[in-house]
Amino acid sequence: MSKARIVLPIEGMSCASCAATVQEALGSASGVVAATVNYATGKAAVDYDDAQTHVAELIKTVRAAGYDCGRASVTFGVEQLHYAPSVAPLEQALGRVPGVIRAAANQATETVTVDYIPGAATAEALEAAVAQTGFRVAEPIAAEDPVERERIARQREIRTLTWKFALAAGVAVVSMLGSMLLMAQQPDDTMKQIDLLGRLLMPLALRLQELVAGRAVIDAQWLKAGLAVITLPVVVWAGGQFYRGAWSGFKHRTADMNTLIGVGTGAAYLYSLAATVAPVAFTGAGRPADVYYEAVSAIIALILLGRLLEARAKGRTSEAIRRLAGLRAKTAHVIREGRELEIAVEAVVPGDLVVVKPGEKIPVDGVVTEGASAVDESLLTGEPLPVAKKIGDDVIGASLTTTGSLTFRATRVGKDSALGQIVRLVEDAQATKAPIQRLADQVAGVFVPIVIALAIAAFVAWFDFGPAPAIVFSTVALVTVLIIACPCALGLATPTAILVGTGKAAEHGILIRSGEALDRLSRVRTVLLDKTGTITEGRPTVTHIVTAKRPDGTPLSAAEALKWAASVEQRSEHPLAGAIIKAAQDRQVQLLPVDKFALMEGRGVRGTVDRRIIEVISLRHARERSLDLGGLGPDGDRLAAQGRTPVIVVVNNTVYGVIAISDPVKPTAKQAIHYLRKLGLGVMMVSGDSKRGAEAVAREVEIDEVLAEVLPSQKAELVKKLQQQGRHVAMVGDGINDAPALAQADVGIAIGTGTDIAMEASDVTLIRGDLRAVVTAIQLSRRTMRTIRANLFWAFVYNVIGIPVAAGALYPFFRVLLSPVLASAAMAWSSLSVVLNSLTLRRFRPAWGS
Repeated sequence: MSKARIVLPIEGMSCASCAATVQEALGSASGVVAATVNYATGKAAVDYDDAQTHVAELIKTVRAAGYDCGRASVTFGVEQLHYAPSVAPLEQALGRVPGVIRAAANQATETVTVDYIPGAATAEALEAAVAQTGFRVAEPIAAEDPVERERIARQREIRTLTWKFALAAGVAVVSMLGSMLLMAQQPDDTMKQIDLLGRLLMPLALRLQELVAGRAVIDAQWLKAGLAVITLPVVVWAGGQFYRGAWSGFKHRTADMNTLIGVGTGAAYLYSLAATVAPVAFTGAGRPADVYYEAVSAIIALILLGRLLEARAKGRTSEAIRRLAGLRAKTAHVIREGRELEIAVEAVVPGDLVVVKPGEKIPVDGVVTEGASAVDESLLTGEPLPVAKKIGDDVIGASLTTTGSLTFRATRVGKDSALGQIVRLVEDAQATKAPIQRLADQVAGVFVPIVIALAIAAFVAWFDFGPAPAIVFSTVALVTVLIIACPCALGLATPTAILVGTGKAAEHGILIRSGEALDRLSRVRTVLLDKTGTITEGRPTVTHIVTAKRPDGTPLSAAEALKWAASVEQRSEHPLAGAIIKAAQDRQVQLLPVDKFALMEGRGVRGTVDRRIIEVISLRHARERSLDLGGLGPDGDRLAAQGRTPVIVVVNNTVYGVIAISDPVKPTAKQAIHYLRKLGLGVMMVSGDSKRGAEAVAREVEIDEVLAEVLPSQKAELVKKLQQQGRHVAMVGDGINDAPALAQADVGIAIGTGTDIAMEASDVTLIRGDLRAVVTAIQLSRRTMRTIRANLFWAFVYNVIGIPVAAGALYPFFRVLLSPVLASAAMAWSSLSVVLNSLTLRRFRPAWGS
């Protein structure tokens, strides 16, 4: 099985029921492993077996459900295509690119047209596919920015909704005035006395009639005909999307929000039209020929207003992604063939030498080869102060040089760059759902059929048991129930909060992998902190070298002990090894080649150097082996008590010396641990270091619970033991030797280094090493989950209360019915309020920053 993943932009969804329909259709399609549809983002994340299905088949599945997928097309030239014996290999190679729907090559014009999913297929992937078949593109394929495409589509949607709302609102005002004149002619009509909006408008209607009476004679029949004519454009154009959606749902045997609005307003308009065209049929049956044109136009206007405000608000929820994507430089200065050229950033390839001048953005990731500068990385990592960069240092694309110019060699470009990975991780997280959303999804899946059944039941009840004219009361109850019901709020409750929450986290240099990780993080009660690289800087240095004495009583030289230790450590990747090697280089100690190198987990390293067996081991392991430490034992204990890490240098089972290594505590570690406690969390430190050394660091940062001398393989077992005690555990580590513990924990939090941010074992990645980001992540996760619960509570309560009221629950007690117009206003507000509540997360401030 070859598993692939694609994110499809879904078009035509208007509510949570639509998302549930698409998700069910994709989930049951052949070859699909899992599918999640997010109504707030309008995207479907699909995991599938590309040996069994293809993107084109997935799109067919979406269309069969009554919806469509967003797609784009690009045409580019291919050199020498005219002479190719067949274009089939080229089309097949392009068709295998993830996200490509169809590829068609034209030999006569030497061009290829590719239909693809925006954001899924990249220009680089298309060019690589062309190159694999032996061809070459005539010029670089213009890369499309999916974020910019989405922004333009959102603007187009807002512009269209604005014009439609303007028309519907204008007609609603005019038709409301016309209806008030009709109301004034029958002030004692039963329906006018019971309808809540009618009660409110009756005094105004009588006043309006007094103003008009002296100036003109109003013919009721002509007035009704005029209202029918001006309402028609509202139904056909402004509200046309609802009726088209309802018809599409009917054809595909599904029901959604469009069904409720379309049936509700359609029934009201057709009833009014019949009363206008054939009033005698109504009056002959003893029923008033009332019309509800003002209700039709007002309902459509209010729903469009709700959608307009919702679209604007939803646009703000994804602002963080647009801001991140907008950080990228547009051009780059590269040195090619000895000349400096300005090219588009998309044309930079790994290996290019890139020149950046003071005040310019660094276009891609790379390693400095010349120059020095202070670089502002705050927009990416949240680090407030510029970071000094010199030869050999990594630089991150989209960061800003403040002083000095740099030349660096590009290492990662496009989607592989740190910024590209950050954007992708945030987008992936925003495409997911929190577990708390499952109940809302289940309700949304059956919501519309249940509402239609309740509306029909209300119609029958009013028709059989309601006051005269029964047909009027029953029709109003039917329309009001259909209009007030709103599954949109259920569908928006979780995704909008996750959109804003994960985006806000990214602004603080925190990458949260999924909605589920966000949920688990909010329930964490114990935080387990690794020492090296998490609480400490992770940049250890040698502070002391104490050597043993020769048989004649003279001490061995520090350089000799360092020579043996550094020679064997040059094959190790441990941070302490780097400190020993750097000390040897600083003292110009010559290193010797090592053979038979072996890593002893949690104990040290061993190797053969110059026909001697050299070991660099922990003080604890030296004592376990009963090595003769002589006077070095107390020295090691003294150094450990000072918070340093002593390692023992052993040559042919003879102890040559003890090397003390110090790793300074991060300046913000103590403050971070203080705030973790204020959040009610238990904080523990775990370390492979000696007990004395670990306790010294713990005292400095005020941690009470310390677990020292723990092997990397034992950390996962330790996490499991804490979980068996009923604790929800977050493990914070550097991701180097903590991967098993990070994976075992309820939430694994990996501390990145600014460029290495794609850590597979972790649920949360901190782009920079500031431990206060753990506080921010937990605080933000709790705030986000509180927002989600509030959203869901409102969405459920609104429908539980609103639908019975719309059906006439207030009539036995207060003799009033809810007007369909007021119902539409309530429906529009219900979904908008959920989005606005989620947007309050944008005002989030971390505890330590307040």
